[in-house]
Amino acid sequence: MSEELRVTSNRNKSNVLSLKKLLITRLLLAFQFLTIIPVKTSMAINEADIAKSSSAFVVVGFIQGILLISTNYVFGRVFQTEVVTGIILLVLVLSNGGFHLDGLADTFDAFAAKGDKEKKLSIMKDSTIGPIGVIAVFFALLLKFLALNSLSHFSLFTFHFSLFLMPILPKWAMVISMFHGKPARENGLGRIFINNVRVTTLIFSSFLIILSYMLFVAIQIYFYKEIPLCPPLIKGDIGGLISFFVILFATLYIFSLISVKFFDRKFGGLTGDTLGAISEITEIIFLLMVNAWSRLFI
Repeated sequence: MSEELRVTSNRNKSNVLSLKKLLITRLLLAFQFLTIIPVKTSMAINEADIAKSSSAFVVVGFIQGILLISTNYVFGRVFQTEVVTGIILLVLVLSNGGFHLDGLADTFDAFAAKGDKEKKLSIMKDSTIGPIGVIAVFFALLLKFLALNSLSHFSLFTFHFSLFLMPILPKWAMVISMFHGKPARENGLGRIFINNVRVTTLIFSSFLIILSYMLFVAIQIYFYKEIPLCPPLIKGDIGGLISFFVILFATLYIFSLISVKFFDRKFGGLTGDTLGAISEITEIIFLLMVNAWSRLFI
C-alpha cells in the first residue's frame, strides 16, 4: 500500500511540475510576441502552444503596468510632470517594441488606400509607412500624452490606476477580437491566434482583468482609506466603483466587436496589424474615459 501511495504521490508531483512548466512557457511566449523582452523557452512548441499563450496576454499587461508606475515613481522625483509623461510613453512604446504602433500605421495606410481587399492586405505587409500611417501614429501618441498629462493633475491614485490598466485592457481587447474574429489571411502569425482562441481563454482573461482591478482598488483602500473613481452623483462609494467598472468593460467589449465587424468588411478579417491597431485605440479610449469620469463625477 505504501508503495502505491509513493507512486501516486510522485505521479502527482510530476503532473504539477508539468503544469507549472506549461504555464511558464505560455507566459514566456506571450512576452515574446507582445514585447521586446528577450525571453526563450526550452520546451518544444507548436501552433496550439502559441495560440494558448493568449491566455497570458493580460499578465504581460499587468507587468507592464507595474513598470509604468515604477517609471513615474522614479522619474517623478527628478523631472516635471510633462517630461515624466513623455518618458512613460517612451517606456511603454519601447517595451512593446513599437509593434502595436506599427500595426496602427499599417492599418490606416491600408484603410486609406484604394483598391480591393487583396491590395489593402498587400499594403499592410509593406514595410514602409505612408503619410496616413504617420498621421495616425502622431495623433495616437499626442492623445495619449495629453490624456495622461491631464490625469496627472488628479489624485495620485487616479494617475497610477490609469498607468496600471493602460497596458492591461488592450491585451484583453485583443483576446476579445481574436475570439470573435476570423483571419484575413491563410498564413501569418495572426491566423494562429485568431483561429485557436477559445471561450475558456476569453473567460480566463476576463477573470484576470477583474482580479487586477480588485487588487489595485484593495491597495488603494488599504493605504489611502478611500475608494477611487466614485462619483458623488451615485449613491454609495461601492456603487460608483461598480458603475465605472461596468461602463468601462461594456464600452471596450462593444468597441472590440465593432472593430471585428469593421475590419471584416474592409479587409476580410483580422491580421496582426489590425490587432495592433485595436490595442492602440483601446488605450486611447480608456484614457479618455478616465479623464471624462474624473472631470464629470469626482
